[in-house]
Amino acid sequence: MNNETELKELVKEKYSQIASQGLEQNKTSCCGATSSCCGDEVYSIMSEDYTKLEGYNPDADLGLGCGVPTEFAQMKEGDTVVDLGSGAGNDAFVARRIVGEKGKVIGIDFSEAMLERARANVDKLGYNNIEFRQGDIERMPLTANRADVVISNCVLNLVPNKENVFKEIFRVLKPNGHFSISDIVLVGQLPEKLQKAAEMYAGCVSGAIQKQDYLDLIKRTGFTNITLQKEKQIIIPDEILLQYIIAEELKDLKESGPGIYSITVFAEKPCCEPGAGCC
Repeated sequence: MNNETELKELVKEKYSQIASQGLEQNKTSCCGATSSCCGDEVYSIMSEDYTKLEGYNPDADLGLGCGVPTEFAQMKEGDTVVDLGSGAGNDAFVARRIVGEKGKVIGIDFSEAMLERARANVDKLGYNNIEFRQGDIERMPLTANRADVVISNCVLNLVPNKENVFKEIFRVLKPNGHFSISDIVLVGQLPEKLQKAAEMYAGCVSGAIQKQDYLDLIKRTGFTNITLQKEKQIIIPDEILLQYIIAEELKDLKESGPGIYSITVFAEKPCCEPGAGCC
């Protein structure tokens, strides 16, 4: 499967299934009780503990992240924050606690099931400065120069055209605004069968690109002050990998040394457009 539209529909379908579940279910199944797409434990391997963060809402935590971008996003009171692929709102609720009543948090997701769950969480808490919008993050339903900060947690690896997303992030950020994004990247080449496993694409890592390509893409888009804020290797158990590759391929994989990494990366939009000179 290589058609971008088909890949997006697959991701939407799988994450709609996840939206109907709770944290404990999602820790043991990538794509839901009715699917065996990724085997056990992949999300729990990647996800971080949010429970001690101020603003944490357990009803919004589906265990889908691979980092804690809100920890590094340098948000401040009164900021407008946009959360890409906001899901049930886990990061958005933490961001709201930081920006306060004078701030604004806008979550964007293209799964209606996720949006329904996120909006139900907002209604339950009675917040009036957090909203969730339906949309494709390659074509965000936002005006230009809208956000002080953009965050995202383990979402861009699911998007076929990452260049479009970074261009949209650049567009919606205010001059001197910045992003902090947690995502999955690769160092070295995974076996072709693993890369093409569409089911794993929907929930795990085979939609990821090389780490250096990821950072170069950010730079080409026009961002400055690109900083790796956190990096950790993701160790997926052999029994999960053997669902996609045979034992001999697994041996070659370990000997060749490629790795799957969770990174949190920061970058700023300069105060002027590239090539426009100083502000």
